[in-house]
Amino acid sequence: MNGRSIAVVGTGYVGLVSGVCFAHVGHRVVCCDIDEQKIAMLQRGEIPIYEPGLDGLVRETVEAGRLSFTFNTQEAILQADVIFIAVGTPMSDSGEADLTYVRDAAAMIARYSRGYKIIVTKSTVPVGTGRMLADLIRHQAAADFSFDVVSNPEFLREGSAVHDCLNMERAIIGSDSDYASRMIESLHEPFGTVVLRTSLESAEMIKYASNAFLAMKISYINSIANLCEKMGADVQEVAHGMGLDSRIGGKFLQAGIGYGGSCFPKDTYALRYMAKHAECEFPILHAVIETNEKQRLRVVERLKHELGMLRGKHICVLGLAFKPNTNDMREAPSLTIIPLLERQGAIVHTYDPIAEQEARLYLGDSPHYHRDVYAAVTNCDAAIIVTEWDEIKQADLEMIHALMKYPLVVDGRNCMNPLKMEEHGFQYFAIGRPAVSWGEMIRHEVVI
Repeated sequence: MNGRSIAVVGTGYVGLVSGVCFAHVGHRVVCCDIDEQKIAMLQRGEIPIYEPGLDGLVRETVEAGRLSFTFNTQEAILQADVIFIAVGTPMSDSGEADLTYVRDAAAMIARYSRGYKIIVTKSTVPVGTGRMLADLIRHQAAADFSFDVVSNPEFLREGSAVHDCLNMERAIIGSDSDYASRMIESLHEPFGTVVLRTSLESAEMIKYASNAFLAMKISYINSIANLCEKMGADVQEVAHGMGLDSRIGGKFLQAGIGYGGSCFPKDTYALRYMAKHAECEFPILHAVIETNEKQRLRVVERLKHELGMLRGKHICVLGLAFKPNTNDMREAPSLTIIPLLERQGAIVHTYDPIAEQEARLYLGDSPHYHRDVYAAVTNCDAAIIVTEWDEIKQADLEMIHALMKYPLVVDGRNCMNPLKMEEHGFQYFAIGRPAVSWGEMIRHEVVI
């Protein structure tokens, strides 16, 4: 099936990266979106999201004639052999995944398609969605249209999505149709990945189960970190010792202020909703979510403990995006921390090398945005590291110490070396690690 025609409906992180990577390995791909402004940007060669390596790959595949962008969804669907649905499934107020965009995409496919097509859900959708879409399309489709539905969930990490797609660890293909499964498997042959064929329901569940498990590891190590602070242990050493056990592994054992982004928060809430709807108790998932929500508050509590009242204090928040190497602000810890600081009267200064423009859409102009680390920390009473950008980790500590009013740093990502922080005279607090103080007398002066 190499060289088949693919349409990707949706040009967000999942749709754009998936489409570009399929084009890179030789398929003909048209990415379509109802957002005409976004398509116009892509047609001009402007990438609306920040993802390392994506702009070069887009340029390469467009110049090779294997990738194009259009808001003419009808034309893209008509010409495609395989149609990937890669639209957003945002979280509703109840925690349920909102399938409005998925249903809209399915309705367009039903309306415009002729002949036989394979319809693939790339979006993260609740278990049962594939069958629901098949029924929806069947009732709206023309008489000369036949199709099969396949679930092919993505496992991309923002910030390394291109690498993850080109070097995917596995491809999950869920369908009732052996023919459709084989066709989608052949699409993945150039990637040289392990393929697991399952039912629709199992493929849909695998995505949620995977993300919830990783979220559980994060909440677990954060709970261990909180205990380490009480017991005098160092969570970095504990996590390293745990990770040496091959049954556990070291990934996702980095203690900090918890997870954020477009996947883990949304998917854990959606899985909890599914369990509740199915009348299935899932207490461990409740604990994962609750732990994560509380964890990001700990850095503010630490500041209050060290500084006393925060009213009138200048606090620097270093990093705004939910993780490095992306401008994605969805469910970013900074969106909880900054408003909390402001409600307590703090004057907030921020720096992020990439996400400032996106952050303004969420935070407005209330925090003071700065061009670099040094401008952000100047005359501040304390700094909180929220996102572990290289620009922050590799900053000149001597200069930062000289610029701050008080050299108090709360490291929400455990990304700094405590010994170096001590050498440079900082009062340094990490998550689950022994504190580094610059003297009891000086600390009391800060509180006063």
